[in-house]
Amino acid sequence: MIKYHNHIFSFILLVSCVLHGQDIKLFKAQDYDLKGKVKSCTVVTDYGKEIFDFDENGFLVQSTTEYNDRDKDIVRYKYEGGELLEKRMESYKDNTLDASSSLVNFYEIDTTGLKYIKETIVSFDKEFFEQQEYYYDEAGLLTKVVSSHENAVDERLVERTQFKDEQTETCFDNGVIAQSIRKSSKKTKSGKNLEVVLRKQFVDGDPSKAVEEITNENGQLVSEQLFMFDTKENQFVPEEKKIFSYDKNGVLTKMLLKKGNAESVKEFIFQFDDSEHKNWVKKIITPDNTYTTRIISYYELEPLTEENN
Repeated sequence: MIKYHNHIFSFILLVSCVLHGQDIKLFKAQDYDLKGKVKSCTVVTDYGKEIFDFDENGFLVQSTTEYNDRDKDIVRYKYEGGELLEKRMESYKDNTLDASSSLVNFYEIDTTGLKYIKETIVSFDKEFFEQQEYYYDEAGLLTKVVSSHENAVDERLVERTQFKDEQTETCFDNGVIAQSIRKSSKKTKSGKNLEVVLRKQFVDGDPSKAVEEITNENGQLVSEQLFMFDTKENQFVPEEKKIFSYDKNGVLTKMLLKKGNAESVKEFIFQFDDSEHKNWVKKIITPDNTYTTRIISYYELEPLTEENN
């Protein structure tokens, strides 16, 4: 089945969430550490506000960055049948749309055989920016991305291998290795399962840095370790490690940072809303004494009371 979405520019094109050879990502409320049928979440920052709006299925439909009363960036998402149809990135300066820096992504999705997605990105003043073609295998996994720019065509190939309980995904840009992701699992002494993900990055085919993330059975990040490649030792060497602690309810309480012989601790204090979902509305980090505030609204109707019966 081929799905088309027509736009005022009269293109039949594709939209994706991510550029430069990565698979298309559909963002949902849980990606922002939100539970329940969240309608909107406003995050107060030191530079303004971040506002996230979701539909009743939890998909992100609009994100807004407000710098002040007159300057803001808006990203709008349109979906159909669980597929992203269009993504519009609008930049407003002095309350006026900047057409040259605002972009529209369009899609064409073909699932008559192996899944194929074509994405074209243009500016609001109709200048061509980029085109990407995504190719998938029988299992629906991304195998190739072809990116067409004004003066060049780039190709990213994705290869997957399995060795015992380890899965490795390797990406090659124009034949040169760019990154690899290895997933495996291990058991603790107490018998609990941990998932280990090692991501390596390469620059012009040479190893550059790596990050190892370990998560527990509840999907919580237990540790994150950064490695840098030492050309003299010809291997990755540890740079820093973060260890995370949680309370009995699974709420983050502490992060221990180890860097060389030095250690530092950050503690987290959360305040939660009074909904049944218990989403946090204020996060305080000590000893920095920094805090983040969130304002959350839900789709659920408030329960009836005698006063509104």
